[in-house]
Amino acid sequence: MREKIVVKDLIKIFGLHTDKALKMLQDGKNKEEILKETGLTVGVNNVSFTVFEGEIFVVMGLSGSGKSTILRCLNRLIEPTFGSVLIDGTDITKLNDKDLRKFRQKKTAMVFQQFALLPHRTVLDNTVYGLEVQGVPKEEREKKARESLELVGLKGWEDKYPDQLSGGMKQRVGLARALTIDADILLMDEAFSALDPLIREEMQDELLSLQQKMNKTIVFITHDLNEALKLGDRIAFLKDGELIQVGTPEEITTNPANDYVARFVSGVDMSKILTVNDVMKKPHPLILEKDGPNVALRTMKQYGLSSIFVVDKERHLKGIITAETALEASKRGVKSLQEIELEHGPIVKEDTMVQDTLGIIAESKLPMAVVNDDNKLMGIVVRGAVLAAFAQEKGGRENA
Repeated sequence: MREKIVVKDLIKIFGLHTDKALKMLQDGKNKEEILKETGLTVGVNNVSFTVFEGEIFVVMGLSGSGKSTILRCLNRLIEPTFGSVLIDGTDITKLNDKDLRKFRQKKTAMVFQQFALLPHRTVLDNTVYGLEVQGVPKEEREKKARESLELVGLKGWEDKYPDQLSGGMKQRVGLARALTIDADILLMDEAFSALDPLIREEMQDELLSLQQKMNKTIVFITHDLNEALKLGDRIAFLKDGELIQVGTPEEITTNPANDYVARFVSGVDMSKILTVNDVMKKPHPLILEKDGPNVALRTMKQYGLSSIFVVDKERHLKGIITAETALEASKRGVKSLQEIELEHGPIVKEDTMVQDTLGIIAESKLPMAVVNDDNKLMGIVVRGAVLAAFAQEKGGRENA
């Protein structure tokens, strides 16, 4: 994966004459000590992380943790006190004003919490604003804007004004405006926080759907853990301006770095984090479709099973045979399982979320097969394995 954003030793101290506070920070003084002695506030304290091309990188923490400050340092809306921010290898902290304006226009686009729409402009005119500032001809910018509005589901609303839109629609306009610029990087600051819960969930789904088509690099700020877990390829946890942990949703929830992170994730529904790959069992025993029903019966008896998966020599899934079906086939003198119609239970891919399988598992009398893209059997999921996984995760959190 290619490095898109590399933040190194980032420090932001708010106030004038920061040299003394910076030296104190580098000497190991904490935020409270510096505030008491200098009156200056440490917003970001020696933070380093990398964002890879095409990922959604979520930065989360409580109010005052420094997450929005970090976001604004990425395009120098806030000037870092110390450290570097490399984007595609260019340290933007060293750009002059002219190059910085060009960088902002071409490389990044922001989506704000409060929509930031101009009330006297139509939806279309709000959407073209970024390209208008860049001097892009009217016909070209409006063409791009209409494409973006269609992408976010607002085709037909081009001539409406912001006060005619719902909150969710206003946020879609903000997203369309960012997409119209066609920047590599989207910076989203609590973008869905002002929306009602149902609309917020809709917008999260919309962003994930758009990301599959756009493959942008997205830095998303939130204080909502569920939102972070849903959207983030990786999550960065902040506390008092310091970076506590960076990891995938599963890494964060199963191996929190300290008590602070553990308290955040203590109530997480693990079905929304675990994939079937985490709970599946090794597919054993199996029988080949060339085998006969007596082989199936003998294997089921040996392992105490009431059904067994049938595969070909390359382990492609062919179906399931139950003891009842095998016994009936044996009585009829069937020689190979290829001669009978096998049963089929639920089939999912390895990256399927467990939450998406709970209803299927509950309703099916047969175990669930986990296959890869070539339909090779990779694992088996039974209800007991899912319940055991949740019990283990719960117990691990309670003992942490």
